[in-house]
Amino acid sequence: MVTVKALLEDEGLELRVRVAGRAGALDKPVAWVHSTELPDPSRYVRPRELVLTNGLWADRVSAAEFVASVARAQAAGIVFGLRAECPATPDELIGACEDADVPLLEISAAVPFTEISQAMAARYTEERQGALVGLVRRGEALATAISQGAGASGVLRVLRRDHELPLAVVDRLGRLLASDGAELDAVRLQAVADGLARRPPPLELDLGDAGRAALYLVGAVGEADAALVCLRAMRDLTRPEQDALDQAARFLSLEVAKKQAMQAIEQRFAGELLEMVLSGGARAAEVPGRLRAFGVDAEGPLAVWALAFSGTEGALPGLAEAAGEFFASAGVPAAVAGGSRDVVAVMSWRHDERESARVAERLAAAVAGRFPGRRPVVGLGGVVRGVDGLRESLVRAREACRALRHVRPGPAVRTFAEIGAHRLLLSTQDAETLRTLAGAVLAPLRDHDAGRGGELERTLRAFLDHDGHWSATAEALHVHVNTLRNRLAKVTELTGRDVARTADRVDLFLALQAAAMG
Repeated sequence: MVTVKALLEDEGLELRVRVAGRAGALDKPVAWVHSTELPDPSRYVRPRELVLTNGLWADRVSAAEFVASVARAQAAGIVFGLRAECPATPDELIGACEDADVPLLEISAAVPFTEISQAMAARYTEERQGALVGLVRRGEALATAISQGAGASGVLRVLRRDHELPLAVVDRLGRLLASDGAELDAVRLQAVADGLARRPPPLELDLGDAGRAALYLVGAVGEADAALVCLRAMRDLTRPEQDALDQAARFLSLEVAKKQAMQAIEQRFAGELLEMVLSGGARAAEVPGRLRAFGVDAEGPLAVWALAFSGTEGALPGLAEAAGEFFASAGVPAAVAGGSRDVVAVMSWRHDERESARVAERLAAAVAGRFPGRRPVVGLGGVVRGVDGLRESLVRAREACRALRHVRPGPAVRTFAEIGAHRLLLSTQDAETLRTLAGAVLAPLRDHDAGRGGELERTLRAFLDHDGHWSATAEALHVHVNTLRNRLAKVTELTGRDVARTADRVDLFLALQAAAMG
C-alpha cells in the first residue's frame, strides 16, 4: 500500500509537507498520481489520486476554487511543483488547503513530476510482486495443510501467520468447525447459520457485541455449506487481507466437501446396519462386522437409543451429526444413523444400565443447544449382550421415542418400560385421531367451562392425577369435598361417563392424555 507518507520518506523525490490535512490523511493509500493545470480538474481526478500541479491555473481561478474542486474529487492531496517563476508555494494555496483540510506537499524544482510517477510505479510493482509471491507461498502452505489432514484448523493457522485476524469456520448447521482468535457463542453461531440459510447468503453479518463480521462462503456453486468468518467489517479489511481470506475459503471448500463425503458414507453404512438388524435372517450375520467398523464391540454389552424432536414427525438435517459428535466427545463408540422419523444410535455400553438415563439427558441437552427452540427426546431400548438382542432393543427404543414425541410437556428421556401402555397405544395414532378422541369426550366440559368460567376439566384432571382420592383431590384444588362431588357429578352429566366406573374412568383418562398429545 503506497501512502503519502511513504512518498515523503523517499529522499530522492525531495518532497516537503506544507499542510498535513486531517488526522491520518498522510497514512491513507494513494491510488495513483494525476498531473493537471485545469482550473477545475474534479471531473478527471479519481478518488485517492495525488494531484500534481505547477499552479498555471492561478490566472483563471483562485486557489480556494482549485482546492475545492480537488476536495470534491476526494483526491489524496496536492503536490505543488516549484519552478523558477514560482520558487515558493503560494501562501494563498497553503491557506486554502488548511481551510479545506487537504494535504499539500511541495516538490523541488530540480525534481520533475515523472519522478513521482516512476516511484509510484516501482512501489506498486514491488507490492504486487510481493502479493503474488505471498499468494503462491500461502497456496502451497494451504495445500500442504489440507493434504496432511490438518483440516479447517490448519487452514486458519496458515492464514494467521500473515494476518492477525480473528477467524472461525462455521457450517450451515451452526457448528463451529475451527476457531483461531475468535470467540463465537451459541447465539452468534446460530446467527451465522441463519445467514447461510438465506438466498443469497449475506457477505457481512451483525453479530451484536462482536460487531460486524465478514463472511467468505465455503461450498459448492449455488450452495453455502459453511463460512469463513472474520470478526472484522469488510470495510476494515485491506485488499491483501481480503485476497488471503478469499483464497483460504476456496481451500476450505475442499476440506468441507471431504468431510461431507465422509459423513455421507458413514450415514449410509450405519443405515445399512439398521436394515441388517431389523431384517434378521442371513443379513444378521453381517452385523458384528459392521459394528466393529464403527469401533463397537459386537460381543460386549450393547445399547440402542432413538432420538427425535418432540412435536415433529421427521428428523431434522444435522441431527445425526450432532448426536455423532456427542458420542465422540463422550468417548462412547457408536454407529449413528438418521432415519425418516428419528436418529438411531447403536453403541457399546460398559456402564451400569442406570447410567443410561443420565448420559441420555446430557445428549438431549447438547442437541437442544445446537437446535434452539426444539425439544429433543430420547427413547432407550435397554442394554443387551451381543447382537442377538439388538432387534428387540431397537424396536423398544423407537417405540419409546415415538411416544415421547407426542407428550408435550413431558420427560425428555424414557425407557420402553417407563412409557406406559396407554402412551404407546396413543402414540400409534395420528394427530387428527387424537384430536377427535379428545374432542368427543372433553368438548362438553370445555364448552361449559368457557361459557360459565368453570373448572370441570381441571377438576377431572386433578381427580385422576390423585388416583381417585376425594380428600387428596379436594385439598389440591383448595375446595370442599362436597364441591368436588358436585363438579364430578356435572362431568358425568355432560359426558355420560361416571368416574366411579373403571371403564368410564379409562375413557376420561385417555381423552385427557390424547388432548395433551394431539
